[in-house]
Amino acid sequence: MQIKTRAIVLTSIKYGEADLIVKCLTEEGIRSYLLRSILRSSSKKLKAGYFQPLSQLEISAIHNKKGNLNRITEARVSYLYQTLGTNIYKQSIAQFLTEVLAYALKEEERNDPQFRYIENALKWLDNHSGIAYFHLLFLLELTKYLGFYPDITLIKNAYFDLSEGTFASSKPLKYFISDRELNHFKSLIGIKFDDIEGLKWNSKERQRILEVILEYYELHLPGFKKPRSLKVLKEVFNEIS
Repeated sequence: MQIKTRAIVLTSIKYGEADLIVKCLTEEGIRSYLLRSILRSSSKKLKAGYFQPLSQLEISAIHNKKGNLNRITEARVSYLYQTLGTNIYKQSIAQFLTEVLAYALKEEERNDPQFRYIENALKWLDNHSGIAYFHLLFLLELTKYLGFYPDITLIKNAYFDLSEGTFASSKPLKYFISDRELNHFKSLIGIKFDDIEGLKWNSKERQRILEVILEYYELHLPGFKKPRSLKVLKEVFNEIS
């Protein structure tokens, strides 16, 4: 079936001498494509440079129904990043989010709200400078589309049970946060990206909340792994007090 869709590149892996296997989040869901001989091609319709992780594209593609690799016939950049590839802080966030999305996004079904959220969040990152908390809010907000956003019905309670995704009045047996960590976690709930510059945590507090959110992902997404780029992200953002 021939389709046209917006797409966000998740992974791009060299296959053989000149081919690429590219995994994308499209408006139709997650799709994988085999791009034959693209590393040797001089075609203006398909360039290897388009398929960098998190690139935002408009593609014409042939989607098959048998679960095999699909084919892209034409692609163009739909949004050209201005700072994502040159700012070291944004580069480290982008590398980290690329891994998270590759692990977390599995659905082959269409999910328009999820696609728009990721698309617009990456544009926000590209266009703003106060980004020290961006990845924290991005991950928490993404859980809305993955199906395990915290139940805030009892948000005033003294504990957050990571296993259940609920706020509890009594101490859970394990996998919970409380006290200062809980207050930081709560401060991310319900805010927008434009609000994150108002957060005033030190680097250790940011790192701890990141660990909490990643643990939350591990508890709710079977097979989810902490990204290998986590160490680099922590080192880069450790410079920001």
